[in-house]
Amino acid sequence: MSQEQNATPDNDSRISRLIAWSKRAYSYCSEGVWRDTRKSWRVKAVKIANLSVKGFLNSDLQTQACAMTFRMLLAIVPALALILAIATGFGFQNLLKEELYSYFPSQHTALEAAFGFVDSYLSQASEGLFVGVGIVFLLWTLISLLMSVEDAFNVIWHVQGRTMWRKATDYIAILLVLPVLMICSAGLSLLMSTTLRSIFDVDILRPAVEWLLDLGSLVFTALFFTGAYLLIPNTKVKFLNAFATGCCVAIAFQVLQWLFVTGQMYVTRYNAIYGSFSFLPLLLIWSQLVCLITLIGALLCYASQNVGQYNFYIDVENISKDYSRKVALAVMAVIAKRFAQGKEPLTATMLSQKYHLPASLVSKIVLSLHDARLVNFLEHPGDFGEHPLQPALDVSALTCGEIIRRLQTVGSSDFIPGFSSNFRAAEAVAAQITDCMIDTADQTNIVSLNINI
Repeated sequence: MSQEQNATPDNDSRISRLIAWSKRAYSYCSEGVWRDTRKSWRVKAVKIANLSVKGFLNSDLQTQACAMTFRMLLAIVPALALILAIATGFGFQNLLKEELYSYFPSQHTALEAAFGFVDSYLSQASEGLFVGVGIVFLLWTLISLLMSVEDAFNVIWHVQGRTMWRKATDYIAILLVLPVLMICSAGLSLLMSTTLRSIFDVDILRPAVEWLLDLGSLVFTALFFTGAYLLIPNTKVKFLNAFATGCCVAIAFQVLQWLFVTGQMYVTRYNAIYGSFSFLPLLLIWSQLVCLITLIGALLCYASQNVGQYNFYIDVENISKDYSRKVALAVMAVIAKRFAQGKEPLTATMLSQKYHLPASLVSKIVLSLHDARLVNFLEHPGDFGEHPLQPALDVSALTCGEIIRRLQTVGSSDFIPGFSSNFRAAEAVAAQITDCMIDTADQTNIVSLNINI
């Protein structure tokens, strides 16, 4: 009895310690991690997961995935017609049909009906008035799908969309190149599979050959998603981030593909209800999930590339005027001293990385310095389109007081009617305080500050 009484407090203490540890872990993962400046991969992984989850909750990816699914279903027949037409030119039309039959093993009747519809579509599109209508419908469905994907990606990356001219040229290039690449990759896949099976035609080696073929399919899928994450967003995307994300999404896609093929075997028992199109509900679910994992991949790509910009973001949103002024003077001092000593100018990102400053804060301060006509952006951009910074004034005569004076004018002021007449005394005291601070700061040249550059 005494042992049971002694065990109860121990169990309670373990539970309380577990609860306390869980609270600390949640607090760190949700907020504390953004104050952790260590470059450990574990810290970065937590930051990426944190940013991705918040982006998923705030971006309404489900709605965007539904819109993409609708346009994907509209584009199925025109896209299949375009791919089959190009495949016919390469002599791969039979290969493509066999691949589709293997992908839909229990839906031969539905596929035969679809191929018949596509053949009729192509034959009618090559003659009479329908040629114009058919081409317009084909282009409209495919371009609307690309526009939907681009809009979703740009929302995730917080950038504006392409101009109409850029959309016309880029989309036409994609529509011309992508089917050719798909056909070439299918032909290469067939060549590899035929070659490997002929060389290693031994029962004991067949599992290894099949594994290599599956790996080849995974590689092509990863390259496809990598290209999508590199080219579709209207911004510069680092290849390493796009490739890593493309590999993760390719694995998820392959798993989803296996579930889709396996699920078709299961739904065949419902043929009595749905007939030859029993796979349609499963196809809708599969399309929705494909669009969703594609958008999640774009979110992961954005998070992995921009995770450094969110360090201290909670503190940056609530930064005091005094601390912001200190950081502004420090940033301006680095820019001025590097210019005075003839060193290579830095970009905002380089400033943030070199001095471990929050990227979002540096970007905000640099814009304020530019609006105050204290810095200029060089015309020749550096990496990823960022413009190096240089002083807009003679640094030999630039004082800290002049910097503060110019920064005081950035933003809206004197817009409240009757404020000066109603609060003249408060306004005078505030002006006196500011003048005293600026007069004191005027005694120090910005270049004279002892800062390691």
